Amino acid sequence: MRALAAERRLEVLGIPTSRATATLATSLGLAVSDLLVDSIDITVDGADEVDPRIDLIKGYGGALTRERIVAAASRRQVILVTPEKLVPRLGTRGRLPVEIMPFAEPLCQRRLRALGCDPRRRETAGAPFVTDNGNWILDCGIAAQDDAAALDRDIRRIPGVVDTGFFLGTAEQVLVAEAEAVRVLRRAGGPGGA
Repeated sequence: MRALAAERRLEVLGIPTSRATATLATSLGLAVSDLLVDSIDITVDGADEVDPRIDLIKGYGGALTRERIVAAASRRQVILVTPEKLVPRLGTRGRLPVEIMPFAEPLCQRRLRALGCDPRRRETAGAPFVTDNGNWILDCGIAAQDDAAALDRDIRRIPGVVDTGFFLGTAEQVLVAEAEAVRVLRRAGGPGGA
């Protein structure tokens, strides 16, 4: 973001996915907006896991629902990562964020356990971590997934679940920063993909 702010030849309007990002952007002199625009040209974001199909787990920062909304409103989603975020299967790092309504926590905890997840409420200074949407995050211990789409569907069926950290089929390409170079990974069948 600092590099973008330093580039004065570009006219950019950003749609921040968190209040913290909005605060940083405005402090750097970048123009920001809510989703009041007709369309978003490109979303540039990070990810916590990227598999060989370019499917993702996001949400370790807690803004997963807003990130999904902005990605859905964008023509393109490009992800920036470092090599340790590349995994053979989603769930390899053992953690899937799930955003829930606080009222539904007991039900969500039980149903997630029944699906084989190990849900733990995310906390900050001994209190529940509260998303910018007023919700809580359950960090679910999961195994590496052979069928992330099936687990995603099952979790979304639980009343009180707002969103999951699975971002399946959303990214067009991933830029991997490696030493002095950047490797480009493209979704198979997408623009420029295999």
